[in-house]
Amino acid sequence: MFETTPAAMVHVAEYFKSLSEVSRLQIIGCLRNGPQNVTEIVEATGLSQANVSKHLKGMMQVGIVSRRPEGLNVYYQICDPIVLELYERVCDQLSAHFQHRAQQFLRPLPQTTNQE
Repeated sequence: MFETTPAAMVHVAEYFKSLSEVSRLQIIGCLRNGPQNVTEIVEATGLSQANVSKHLKGMMQVGIVSRRPEGLNVYYQICDPIVLELYERVCDQLSAHFQHRAQQFLRPLPQTTNQE
């Protein structure tokens, strides 16, 4: 198990920080289906090429993604399986939460009787 010293928690915080950005989550969502190059990620996410490259670099620095040159292209893939598990669990949990909340709004209001 990982030590929970303050110094170790700095690394944990950096890792979670790298996951707490919308653009990076879009990229993770894109890469969960397998390796893709920057152009494919740009097309799938609508982010700029510079933005995608910047975020991929940051995610590589903390070990979330890796790169693999193939001819003229470089393909990126998620190299830490826990990232996919976290991504899917959080998305599933939020989906269930919002479905439950939506059901609360769709319930009919209790009938009241007017006593005049």
